Amino acid sequence: MPLNIINRILVYLNFLKAVKIFSYSLILKYFYTKFNVMLKLLPVFRVIALLEGVSYILLLFIATPIKYMYKDPQYVGLLGMPHGILFMAYVVIAVLISADMKWPTRTFWIVLLASIIPFGTFYVDKKYLTKSGRAKH
Repeated sequence: MPLNIINRILVYLNFLKAVKIFSYSLILKYFYTKFNVMLKLLPVFRVIALLEGVSYILLLFIATPIKYMYKDPQYVGLLGMPHGILFMAYVVIAVLISADMKWPTRTFWIVLLASIIPFGTFYVDKKYLTKSGRAKH
């Protein structure tokens, strides 16, 4: 009997979580379409892409070798959190602007995969985010 009650509570909590996520997505979509957020998000995305690329390079080619060669994890700790936040922001904003940029599925996946390849975000910025790059696609 108590297990049944716990299951019902868990189902109810999952339902509430789904309603919350759905309502947030509706609110986000409303503001996104009403205020033409893409025009405002594109420059932000370019800056996030630049910062994410720089933080990834610093983390990969400076902080990690220092951690393993000199046994000093301090730099990984300092760069890890900002890089993680920038990475998540990059992915979220890429998802948000993909429809307005009219990216085909292949381009969208290239943009996402570029965030895990060193120097990839610089390539995306040059090829897909600048005015000359957008004109070609």
